[in-house]
Amino acid sequence: MAKMRAAQVVRGGGSLELVEREMPEPARGEVRVHVEACGVCHSDSFTVEGLFPGIAYPRIPGHEIAGVIDALGPDVVGWRVGQRVGVGWYGGHCGHCEPCRRGWLIDCRNLRIPGISYDGGYADAMIAPADALAAIPDDLGAAEAAPLLCAGVTTFNALRHSGAMPGDVVAILGIGGLGHLGVQFANKLGFRTVAIARGADKAELAHKLGAHHYIDNASEDVAAALNRLGGARVILATVTNAEAMSAVIDGLAVRGQLIVVGVDAKPIQVSAMQLILASRSVVGHAAGTSIDSEDTFTFSTLTSVRPMIETMPLTSAAEAYARMMRGDARFRMVLTMA
Repeated sequence: MAKMRAAQVVRGGGSLELVEREMPEPARGEVRVHVEACGVCHSDSFTVEGLFPGIAYPRIPGHEIAGVIDALGPDVVGWRVGQRVGVGWYGGHCGHCEPCRRGWLIDCRNLRIPGISYDGGYADAMIAPADALAAIPDDLGAAEAAPLLCAGVTTFNALRHSGAMPGDVVAILGIGGLGHLGVQFANKLGFRTVAIARGADKAELAHKLGAHHYIDNASEDVAAALNRLGGARVILATVTNAEAMSAVIDGLAVRGQLIVVGVDAKPIQVSAMQLILASRSVVGHAAGTSIDSEDTFTFSTLTSVRPMIETMPLTSAAEAYARMMRGDARFRMVLTMA
């Protein structure tokens, strides 16, 4: 039996350990992906720390997977061995719950997530349902494609479905793993792009990424600064800080939206008056399905949007994960399997 390397967690709250496993075989409707690169996402902590209910251990994390199909299970249609594919947070849907029946596949009540529902991409190979696959364009490398399958599709999808129009003021709260992509997408979508982050030292990077304006939330009143620009039609909150999200709500224009994609267990503080008097709203936005990932790839290649990445080999998975969790990555850690 062929073997493969994998970085797994044997229990919630444990640590990543490099092991040798038997090479998995795809079942009906599944493919085996030879993994070339896998992004290291903050959401991988759900698996490593045991924060997501119902995870069966041992489990291999990883939901930003880029690779090549090397085996097909029975009844797989439309995919071929040797094809370049990616698998993101969306790892398959049930097809029978109400959201699925309405076509809201990313909101499936039984959503399958690589690295949580089944083994993910911190390995030489992984098994995925065919409906979770996104085709990767030939002019996009595996290591730069991987982060687009979570951080990329999340920010791009939220912005393109926000209702903002070219020329509208759109602010990106946070310039981190998601935010540095959000700023690029906002600029390329034609928005008057505002980057909000902590520290004057980030201004140069913000402008390099495409921001027309930079607001330092360590020294400025963010809401007042946004209102001087006419108020934000959309603020995309990529930070994992509910207090920072709460502080920007008064900077929304009339009928403006705070779109939340960063996860913090603490509540966002907002009053009814803040919402009602200007018809504002606070909404959450999930990542996107496999076709949304393909749209993200297409837009990124057409407009030269790329993630800023640091790569490490699979053997350094624990180190890469720790670097990401400390906030030391600039801006996405990617494991490479070669």
